[in-house]
Formats: sequence, C-alpha cells, structure tokens
Amino acid sequence: MEQINFTLIEALHANKQVYLTYYKNGQRVTQTGFIQFVDSLGNLFVFIDEVFELKNKMRLSELIDVRFV
Repeated sequence: MEQINFTLIEALHANKQVYLTYYKNGQRVTQTGFIQFVDSLGNLFVFIDEVFELKNKMRLSELIDVRFV
C-alpha cells in the first residue's frame, strides 16, 4: 500500500498518466487517467479517466495496483 501511495503522489505532482487497477462491483477494472487529488488520511483519491475525462472519486482501499503509462 505504501508503494501505491508513493506512485499516486508522484503522478499527482508530475502530472504523469497512470494505469489504475481496482475493484468495482466485485470485478477487476483497469483504467488509464491522471491523478487530481490524494488524501491518504481520508482514504480517498480523485482521478480523471482518459476516455471520458470524468472525475472519479475512489477509496484508496479499492486499489489493487497503480503503474505509470
């Protein structure tokens, strides 16, 4: 989890695009997007997906993996 937080913060500050893999309705989902906000204490982050350019608010605990594109 520490590595995921580090990657999210780096992506946020450097405006790097990431692959996010997370659980949604019991399914594994992978999306590409940009991190807009990270709150480690509040257990949430906001990302903008590449396809629809929509803001998505999500819990950090739902994340499986984060990688740079």
